[in-house]
Amino acid sequence: MTPLLFLHGVGGGHHAWEHQIPYFGGLGYPSHAWDQPGYGHSPIVEPYDLEHVCASLALLIESLGSEPVALIGHSMGGLIAQETYARYPQLIKALALCFTSPAFAGGGSEFTKKFITARIDPLDQGKTMAEIAAKLIPTMGSNSKLAEQIMAGVPPDTYRKAVQLLTTFDRRKELANIKVPTLLIAGSEDKTAPPSVMEKMASKIPGSEYVLLQDCGHLGPMDQPDAFNDALLFFLKNHGL
Repeated sequence: MTPLLFLHGVGGGHHAWEHQIPYFGGLGYPSHAWDQPGYGHSPIVEPYDLEHVCASLALLIESLGSEPVALIGHSMGGLIAQETYARYPQLIKALALCFTSPAFAGGGSEFTKKFITARIDPLDQGKTMAEIAAKLIPTMGSNSKLAEQIMAGVPPDTYRKAVQLLTTFDRRKELANIKVPTLLIAGSEDKTAPPSVMEKMASKIPGSEYVLLQDCGHLGPMDQPDAFNDALLFFLKNHGL
């Protein structure tokens, strides 16, 4: 069975996949969740850019064995999955891009400035990651205490670097070049990665599949684990992965 590698979001870590790792592992899939550089016990990389973060992921994939993996990326993890596929396509057998997008607005755009301000200003004002998490998670349509706990444990310096990293991502032009089976999962109530964006994204990827989880915000893998797991399992089985 195809090895599965789960990639977390900006406020996450490998614990964000606690509803997926045992489930898919129990079905026989070799299942792993990484901590992006600077998260958990994963050493930071410098410069903290897409090139070096994706190189770290490539090394991890190679360490798991000789077989290509299926990357399952949530939010920021979906961006890293796309970027890694563009750089190291030989390492990837399938993609599941979840609650994510094909690009972040340009670094100097008003949206980007507001995004950075909303995420970073509280740190500059002396707020802790726990305080930021308690305020931010509900705005994502979630009341997950697990999500708050995980985000509270993200080092502030890593969080700053990861937020800046997001603003440098744009792989819209490469969507048509994705040649592996690809699943996109969106949430009907997701304001961070709106379903309209994800549906358009799916239309650009040849042969991709699109699933919309109803009454779901941005944190689907934690808030609706059964529906999320069902969609991912159907996709894997449908492609003989």
